[in-house]
Amino acid sequence: MDVLVSLIPLVVCDDSNMARKQVLRALPKDWPVAVTEAVNGRQAMDAIRQGLGQVVLLDLTMPEMDGYQVLSALRAEGLKAQVIVISGDVQDEAVRRVHELGALAFLKKPFDENDLRQTLAGLGLLAQPGQAPVPTRLATNTAIGFHDAFRETVNVAIGRAAALIAKVLGVFVQLPVPNVNLLEVGELHMALNDVGSSQQLTAICQGFIGSGIAGEALLIFHDSEIADIAHLMQRQSAEYSDLEMLLDLSSVLIGACLSSIAEQIDVVFSQGHPQILGQHAAIEELIRANSKHWKKTLAVEISYSLEGHDIRFDLLLLFTEDSIERLTHKLAYLMN
Repeated sequence: MDVLVSLIPLVVCDDSNMARKQVLRALPKDWPVAVTEAVNGRQAMDAIRQGLGQVVLLDLTMPEMDGYQVLSALRAEGLKAQVIVISGDVQDEAVRRVHELGALAFLKKPFDENDLRQTLAGLGLLAQPGQAPVPTRLATNTAIGFHDAFRETVNVAIGRAAALIAKVLGVFVQLPVPNVNLLEVGELHMALNDVGSSQQLTAICQGFIGSGIAGEALLIFHDSEIADIAHLMQRQSAEYSDLEMLLDLSSVLIGACLSSIAEQIDVVFSQGHPQILGQHAAIEELIRANSKHWKKTLAVEISYSLEGHDIRFDLLLLFTEDSIERLTHKLAYLMN
């Protein structure tokens, strides 16, 4: 006679199809769960209110309602969900905050099956040995496209970069959901010309290339905020100019972002020296030198802001059209 197994209601909440698929694949095969997927915090809260989320695997950076807001809402409504955060935002302060808000554990993206199993076992959430067999869990057949796979790769990278900037500046960096678009060369030209002609912005550009993948990284600062950035960096010497400071900050942020992307797709990027756009590298030169590659451009737009400060800087990662096929090949294992 078969023994019925009581399934644990589980919510997997992440705005990325690929991230949800990775979590579902990593669930222990012997864990008796009934899975509900949510693409943002609102959907997760609706599911939890319906009793579908005794355990919740929760992302932090999402549109509409993020993970911090979900944790706050759970506390405010007195809902008893056991939450494990799985996030690319690896700032020490992010980890501290989610624990303060009631999360039981924090897993850093990317993670593997052993990380999740050990975390679940440590929290006593796995089935005890000798229980009835677990019903066969339906495999997820969600098709993952290049856009989603690449955006999730970038999401992990910007979290790593933010953690470094947080330590350098002694602040909490508020992470965005990255925008990934394929731009025609005319759109790119207009966007870069706006940056190059602005008197209120300073842009740092840095080229990169490796394994058939090439492009430019641009970090854009608002001139009105540079004095505040200098204060956060505790600049001690007047000989350390604004431009030197911005170049150093750019080197940290761009380098961390590119190295994380490279690590995830198993390539090595060679990076040029960061330069001030419009001074050492004119916008026209940047476009002319790359025009044969830039019929279309894979553009990643990331806007960082610093909590408690009126400071924001924008990072643009521009990959040549020729790079897209190679990136797709490198991401194929994530898309299957």
